[in-house]
Amino acid sequence: MNKPLMADLSLLFVTLIWGITFVLVQNAIDFLEPFAFNGIRFFIAALLLLASLLIFDRRQLKRLNKKIMGIGVFIGFWLFLGYVTQTIGLLYTTTSKAGFITGLSVVLVPMFSMLLLKQIPGKNALIGVLTATVGLFLLTMTDISGLTAGDGFVFICAISFAMHIIITGKFSNQYPTLLLTVIQISTVAIFSLASSFLFENWRKSFNLNTLMNADVVIALIITSVFATAIAFYIQTNFQKYTSATRVALIFAMEPVFAAITGYFWAHERLSASAFFGCLLIFLGMILAELPSNKLPLLRKPGSLKS
Repeated sequence: MNKPLMADLSLLFVTLIWGITFVLVQNAIDFLEPFAFNGIRFFIAALLLLASLLIFDRRQLKRLNKKIMGIGVFIGFWLFLGYVTQTIGLLYTTTSKAGFITGLSVVLVPMFSMLLLKQIPGKNALIGVLTATVGLFLLTMTDISGLTAGDGFVFICAISFAMHIIITGKFSNQYPTLLLTVIQISTVAIFSLASSFLFENWRKSFNLNTLMNADVVIALIITSVFATAIAFYIQTNFQKYTSATRVALIFAMEPVFAAITGYFWAHERLSASAFFGCLLIFLGMILAELPSNKLPLLRKPGSLKS
């Protein structure tokens, strides 16, 4: 199996994990406040990754210097900013609008790639982006209302996640994967825990009864191990073999997996438009994977077979 295909399948697996664990996180933050939940989740993940580094590849520590520390913190900052602005935004806007606006990172990534990295996505990738964006609208926008301050925060979240994808892609092939992942995940943990102490009722969050709640324990274990430690290691390791635009399209499948999980697990209703939106997002991802000469509309004149 070639590396780009392996990378795309691995990133799709990560997206599946995020989509499946969405319901778990929703249940957990009913008891544990969001910053505290993310702080503990990323702290546990950082410890697991650090232990893996010390046990399996301690040689990577020889590459530790100010430069990789700075890059790791920079990547972690954008990831943290995405989580924090999404959390704040959800206080002032609807979940459906937040889902759509967050998903706009699929559009922002190719735009930023052109502006910052001078990388111009292929025509099939752009068609895939547009198709997936329409799908996101149909899947998430169950209500259309005026813009709110919350929408602005969630848009900053979309920018942050787009920047995280782009910066990860730029530096992931220059530094040891596990070391870089440990630094960025530790950064998110530190910023999240600090935010919890500053902005939340941390005494309630770090109460033993709260932390021992079954929903909280299950969510923390699963998200720490699978949706954080393993997921971000895979992203950092494999993103070097694919383009940022394709990564964004693959990640656009997260609300699709979340919707499917919610339908079967939480018995949530999946409307006809939402189902069609799921199909369009999947189609957009497939279109981006196809070579341009496989799409009739993109073939050069004279290249059509008789």
